[in-house]
Amino acid sequence: QVQLVESGGGLVQAGDSLRLSCAASGRTFSMYGMGWFRQAPGKEREVVAAISWSGGGTYYADSVKGRFTISRDNAKKTLYLQMNSLKPEDTALYLCAREQASWGDGRGRYAYWGQGTQVTVSS
Repeated sequence: QVQLVESGGGLVQAGDSLRLSCAASGRTFSMYGMGWFRQAPGKEREVVAAISWSGGGTYYADSVKGRFTISRDNAKKTLYLQMNSLKPEDTALYLCAREQASWGDGRGRYAYWGQGTQVTVSS
């Protein structure tokens, strides 16, 4: 059973930074692409960033390019999202997820989801 637990969210001001973490259970973390998604009230869930199983490939939504950085530590079975220059429109519940198929680039179908960590950015 795969469990994903996010942490690091909070209430910050515009321009501040936060670092989200996602701790994974199980022994196969390094075999799967991972992603960060977010969902704001009344809006569809959207992908924020994704990373390949090796960490060698990354993808970012246009809205966060240049401000957010996704990374992973396969030895620690942890996924990260460094968020800089936060804006009020970044306010959302942030969720990490694991791809369904192994050895992916992070752009495939996702099968496992965490409960999320809330990020609130005040203006």
